[in-house]
Amino acid sequence: MRYRPLRHNSEFGRVYARGKAYVDRALVLYVLKTRSKQTRVGLTATKKVGCAVRRNRARRVMKAAIDEHLDYNIGGYHLIFVARAATPNLKSWQVSRAVARLFRAAGLPDRALAPGAPPPASRPPQREGQPPAAQEGAAP
Repeated sequence: MRYRPLRHNSEFGRVYARGKAYVDRALVLYVLKTRSKQTRVGLTATKKVGCAVRRNRARRVMKAAIDEHLDYNIGGYHLIFVARAATPNLKSWQVSRAVARLFRAAGLPDRALAPGAPPPASRPPQREGQPPAAQEGAAP
């Protein structure tokens, strides 16, 4: 099941005005608690991010990370994810890690941490023939 989107400018304006912002290097998350029972999500990538190709990539990577971490039964929230200039340059696992940090800061439950959930893509993929410490840039 996918999230329900925020579509109207007035809904975005209400979340920006009344919601709380959580900032990361890759994303900004605005959270507004509502009385409804459904969680609605909006994605924004402004022209500061780059041309249309880069904005679309930023939105695509954000959608994948949100699907990985957002639990749809958390109650009524309006969430807006705003891409920053670094977002299109990041790998999907880096954006997933940023979404997990923002959820933790906002106090939202993370579906990837639930028992029995598949592991998130919040780690770099393992390369063949290299130990994990060498892959992350640590000296052996």
